Amino acid sequence: MTSPESAGDDYDVVISGASLAGCAAAVLLARRGARVALLERRSDPGAYKVLCTHSITANAYPVLEELGLVAALEKAGAVRNEARWWTRWGWIEPHAAGGGPALPYAYNVRRSTLDPMIRARAAETPGVDLLLGHRVTGLVREAGRTVGVRASTPEGEREFRARLVVGADGKDSAVAGFAGVPAKVHGNERFGYLAYFRDLPLPGGMGQTWFLEPDMAYAFPNDDGVTVLAVLPDKKRLPEFREDLEGSFLAFVRALPEAPPVDAARRVSKFIGTVDYPLHTRKPTAPGLALIGDAALTGDPLWGVGCGWALQSAKWLAEAVAPAAAGRGDLDKALASYARQHGRRLRPHQSLAVDFASSRPFNPAERLIFSAAARDTSLARHMYLFASRLIGPLRFLNPVVVARASAVNLRHRRAAAAATAG
Repeated sequence: MTSPESAGDDYDVVISGASLAGCAAAVLLARRGARVALLERRSDPGAYKVLCTHSITANAYPVLEELGLVAALEKAGAVRNEARWWTRWGWIEPHAAGGGPALPYAYNVRRSTLDPMIRARAAETPGVDLLLGHRVTGLVREAGRTVGVRASTPEGEREFRARLVVGADGKDSAVAGFAGVPAKVHGNERFGYLAYFRDLPLPGGMGQTWFLEPDMAYAFPNDDGVTVLAVLPDKKRLPEFREDLEGSFLAFVRALPEAPPVDAARRVSKFIGTVDYPLHTRKPTAPGLALIGDAALTGDPLWGVGCGWALQSAKWLAEAVAPAAAGRGDLDKALASYARQHGRRLRPHQSLAVDFASSRPFNPAERLIFSAAARDTSLARHMYLFASRLIGPLRFLNPVVVARASAVNLRHRRAAAAATAG
């Protein structure tokens, strides 16, 4: 880590926020030849995000691999995130096809393990100056472009100039605010609480999610034998939860179908949660500026996609802009390429998440696919690919899949009718 005294004031890229997206972008940009200042408002290198699903979806595995973090995560005890989902039609349980490849995966891992790990990787990367205790207080602008930032540092106010400024500072992005990039805000009609437990075994040691329509819950095994247990009820239930948070949380879990044995487990954290978590969408670029991670798009926590999208958006940005950021190309064209990739890959997923955040029950298409996936292993694998964000909504609901799901459900109804007649 370069100290503020030894770091120059001019960089190719200045990144605000040294969490997942910011650290990943810093490493990937520096490896492609850019000189990067990575500013983090917190002074503790072990700081981490507290409110998180603690799951990295399989779409981000290639980014973890490129960052060189896979072996470190395995050594730290991160859990490969296999999954099963409860629906009113039964459990959807994806398995690899006989003789076929294993299902893709990434990891469930606590942010207290992950965040210091990726921050250390950024700090040791040549070309990255990790500057802790540096809070961005404004942008430097010339001729309608962002050309740097002003920051409050342990040594006082300081200016950092760069060809590109990157906001990796979360859903309430100060960088986006200073740049005048508005957020389109979508309401979320669920609230959520989670807590860590020990001695909470799960079938097969894999994550479980309950689609209770409209309520939700999940249990994810994590590193060091800790299981993250979360409930996401409809906001209509908020008054009763507020009266007795612990009692309401435990009662909710006990009532789950095939509920995990929470009363035999040991809670090792406080209850962590939020009663209002809207979904944010921002245009991911402006002249001299890019947004990544939650600063560009904030998903619904119930889907557990935030970590994966943070890592992916960092990679997309680095691939698109690194040469131009280092002075070897047209930065505006590079930013336009990043914006197209970001929109094409994430907006369809976000549109579905926004719709489902209304706390509605399943719509007809979802009822068709979810019910069939509970009855057919190939459709269960197909749903797994979508939940892992390896395919988009159009492939998830393509005509071949809809036809197969219809046939599966028709066979089921005929078999049920025959059994009743017999």
